[in-house]
Amino acid sequence: MSSVQLIVGLGNPGEKYEQTRHNAGFWFVDEVARQYGVVFRPETKFQGHVARVQSNGMDFWLLKPATFMNRSGQSIQAIAQFYKISVESILVAHDELDLEPGVAKLKIGGGHGGHNGLRDTIAAMGNAFIRLRLGVGHPGHRDQVVDYVLKAPSKPDFQLIEDASYQASKVIPELVLGDLQKAMHILHTK
Repeated sequence: MSSVQLIVGLGNPGEKYEQTRHNAGFWFVDEVARQYGVVFRPETKFQGHVARVQSNGMDFWLLKPATFMNRSGQSIQAIAQFYKISVESILVAHDELDLEPGVAKLKIGGGHGGHNGLRDTIAAMGNAFIRLRLGVGHPGHRDQVVDYVLKAPSKPDFQLIEDASYQASKVIPELVLGDLQKAMHILHTK
């Protein structure tokens, strides 16, 4: 496996969406930025907010696209092309309806499962990137999904999602070193 050089959090920009389940990917990269002591800055050529982490021999980028969710691929493609980062070296963190709050799982490839951020990323980049699926639970019926992901989780659910983000952030060193199997083992056996 390639080493991870770019970690993208999917979400929607703006205060209106800040606390919504659909922004779990943003929450994750914010957690990583906090842990490594870096600050995001707007970068118009990448249509997003970026931060560079250089720590303990690790060197990777964090990205929060400033496009809306359904145009995430434009921002990811722009930074990947600029820094010559292969799709296999990209980790995309996103909200996952099929996992309960508090669960985080890594996987490579797959479809978009109706997730517009993944759909646009796959259209722009192909699907060979690594995903960090952050569970937000499911509303029970697919007709309720849009409203559900654009609302804030309950306080206990938010805490569970934050805890899962924190646990997932602890496997960044393994991912940056290219050891996906070890990262999965650590994260999935919690």
